[in-house]
Amino acid sequence: MARFNYRLQGVLNLRLQQEEQAKSDFSEAARELNEQLDILEGLKRRKQDYVEEGYRLRGANIMDVTEIMYNDNAVDRMDVLIKDQEHKLERYEAKYEMARIKLTRAMQERKMQERLREKAFEQFVEEEKEAESKEMDERTSFTYTKKDASGRMNNG
Repeated sequence: MARFNYRLQGVLNLRLQQEEQAKSDFSEAARELNEQLDILEGLKRRKQDYVEEGYRLRGANIMDVTEIMYNDNAVDRMDVLIKDQEHKLERYEAKYEMARIKLTRAMQERKMQERLREKAFEQFVEEEKEAESKEMDERTSFTYTKKDASGRMNNG
């Protein structure tokens, strides 16, 4: 039996490499997005701590106006940092989405190439079966003709 040689194997190999690169990019984008989400959650927790500290400062028996003002400024600053982080997070979400789309395309292209390879292999197997069948028919025909010819010679 002949050896199957897929003529577009180089393209399939390229698609596999592209998919691996897309997986790597997607993984990196997901990691970065999670880091940014963690930062945002940390900022929100910190703001909540400042807010709780503000309630405590305002409820104290002796109010420290300077501390309350520092606290208010800290809460305001945290609002700004949170807004900035939310904008930054939007950019990372867009990057993540682009990486996801690229990965999906790369997977689709690889699967398409694999389907083409499978079809080519099925066609190869079918052609091999036909060639084998033809060879068997020729052998049978040759053997029958040889027996028939030798049978005539002995009788004649």
